Amino acid sequence: MTIHGADALREELNHLKTVKRPTIVADIATAREHGDLKENAEYHAAREQQSFCEGRIQEIEGKLGNLQIIDVSKIPNTGKVIFGVTVTLLNIDTEAEVKYQIVGDDEADIKQGRISINSPIARGLIGKSVDSEIEISTPGGMVEYEIMAVEH
Repeated sequence: MTIHGADALREELNHLKTVKRPTIVADIATAREHGDLKENAEYHAAREQQSFCEGRIQEIEGKLGNLQIIDVSKIPNTGKVIFGVTVTLLNIDTEAEVKYQIVGDDEADIKQGRISINSPIARGLIGKSVDSEIEISTPGGMVEYEIMAVEH
């Protein structure tokens, strides 16, 4: 995982523990005051939220416990595509340029230009160098790209 991804997970964990969890506990207490819990929709909804929140807290804590942070800025730039780099690609057919950062599964967000290391594009790019031409099998068919730049 990148440094940015680890920080985002820590921030989410802090929010869940300090904001979300106390809010849910207050919602449960308020719902209990309304009487019969068997037919109390507010109570059941709050308990469901609590279950989701606690599950997410455990998931994040597990990920942070097993985390390996890779800081690509400390790795010499050899022009090869590795985890954490930002790659500029030229679609050979359309001549459209795209830029992707290769990140872990939890950090992937295509709208922000971050693709998972396990995505077809990233798997096709890993180990390749600047000026290489590659063919990537995508859901829309085969796409040819040229690697224009690799940034750390």
